[in-house]
Amino acid sequence: MIILGIDPGYAIVGYGVLKYINSRFTVLDYGAVTTPAGMPFPDRLVEIYDSVTALTGKYRPDTMGIEKLFFNTNATTAIEVAEARGVVLLAARKNGISLIGEYTPLQVKMAITGYGQAEKRQVMEMTRLILNLEKIPRPDDAADALAVGVCHAHSVRGF
Repeated sequence: MIILGIDPGYAIVGYGVLKYINSRFTVLDYGAVTTPAGMPFPDRLVEIYDSVTALTGKYRPDTMGIEKLFFNTNATTAIEVAEARGVVLLAARKNGISLIGEYTPLQVKMAITGYGQAEKRQVMEMTRLILNLEKIPRPDDAADALAVGVCHAHSVRGF
């Protein structure tokens, strides 16, 4: 199965594309969709939509894992990230991805490290080890998206 992992945002959307066959991972691609700070917000959403659509067209993922939002301070930022996350979900659905898993940061940490309170650097290092990468993927958003993809692979049944 091909998995698209997503770490949502509106300035940076991390993505990771994994092939998962016989309990083994192959990293096909990872990176980030970035939108400039001065770009009007609706245009940022279009850029995110178009970029996710391009990724789905290139890799034809069978399924997608996306991180759920967790905010406790800035409501405006939370709303904008939620809107960008909605655009990612829309792009996935419109491009044939019907199986989408949504995971809290705690669930991702548990899946990667076995400890829900793991620090970010621990999650990133374990993701590197699980995926047999020479170095931790950059930017951090891409590493987070790969971790979401691994979490999703371990959660999905029927493939």
